[in-house]
Amino acid sequence: MKELKQGDRGALVQYVQLALTRAGYPVDVDGIFGKDTCAALGKFAGAEQECQVTQAQWQLLLPYLKGYTLHRVEEGDTFWRIASRYRSTIHRMMTANPTLDPTALQAGMMVVVPFDFPLVSVEVDYSSYLVAWILEGLLVRYPFLREEQIGSSVMGKELTALRIGEGARHVFYNASFHANEWITTPVLLKFAEDYAQAFASGQTVGGVRSSWLYYGFTLSLVQLVNPDGVDLVTGVLNDAAYFKQAEAIAQDYPQIPFPQGWKANIDGVDLNLQFPAGWEKAKEIKFSQGYKTPAPRDYVGEKPLTAPESRAVYEYTKNNDFSLILAYHTQGEVIYWKYLDYEPENSYRIARYFGEASGYAVEQTPLVSGYAGYKDWFIQEYNRPGYTVEAGRGENPLPMSQFPKIYEANIGILTGGMTQLV
Repeated sequence: MKELKQGDRGALVQYVQLALTRAGYPVDVDGIFGKDTCAALGKFAGAEQECQVTQAQWQLLLPYLKGYTLHRVEEGDTFWRIASRYRSTIHRMMTANPTLDPTALQAGMMVVVPFDFPLVSVEVDYSSYLVAWILEGLLVRYPFLREEQIGSSVMGKELTALRIGEGARHVFYNASFHANEWITTPVLLKFAEDYAQAFASGQTVGGVRSSWLYYGFTLSLVQLVNPDGVDLVTGVLNDAAYFKQAEAIAQDYPQIPFPQGWKANIDGVDLNLQFPAGWEKAKEIKFSQGYKTPAPRDYVGEKPLTAPESRAVYEYTKNNDFSLILAYHTQGEVIYWKYLDYEPENSYRIARYFGEASGYAVEQTPLVSGYAGYKDWFIQEYNRPGYTVEAGRGENPLPMSQFPKIYEANIGILTGGMTQLV
């Protein structure tokens, strides 16, 4: 991880502040490494030091971003004693350690100790780093979750699917095809955490019995389709060569703010214009708009599925039997449900349900944007319900201050993608 010092700003500073706050040294999570953050860091480290976050200090902070630590059992330890020491709960410990008998602990055993706070933050900007930490934490906290590697990005970052449930009907949700629409990533992550916690506790999620969802459906989530692009937008891209490449691409399109206006992958290919569903028509439209070369947005690529991220989602879809898909984007508070004249059975009924549950409009995709998208290809290929959800309102990237409203509006869609298949 990049080392930080006083005066630095950005998402990585937010992560330090979030970890310090969770560790019991509260500080404003504002992304500014100022005096208060410096003081909290000194108290956390337990010694006088220069005001900086070194690699050693990152290692101390990471458990509070991953949401768990490991404890070696000592003589006389009980789950209650361990939970009290780490501000955890017996229920969280039992969920994370399903094969351990809490009445038969032996000295030297390693026990997973989840901290008693929600893992998915609703305060900070998201990046591939944070997503990887959260996924690790979710898999440790809830061992019934499963992880699948479905491919990798241009820069070699792993593309991961999180799977929950054991039902025969399989649905697929994805987010952050577009870099500056990264707020959709925590929408799926928070739903995964809320769903897993509800199932572990025998409770409901979004008003639906979680056990019924779990045993009736299998849900796959790819929370971050475009990790390189998201890291560029949120300021954590750590490769100077790729940053310079993106900067050079952006210089050919000065009307698009850099990097805030960046939607494409790091090679300047729009990942949601890469699918074999009217790709030639999409090329015609986007070329007429001036996007004939790699660009921050709207460049369709040399041919379909040349971008590794789009190819990974395509192959993952081909290798599964999805009954329904949701592709999350921003913004506009609208649900697009159709591709050309394809109208899969029940697709409009489900779209209307989504609209009622969220308050979003239900519309057909405008023709200038209605080709070569993932939703378009899924409907064309499988004749099954597929939806693009444009969450929130405003100018991308939407601020995290909008997140609570976005999540509240979409919880009925996220559960309804399963319940409405019955």
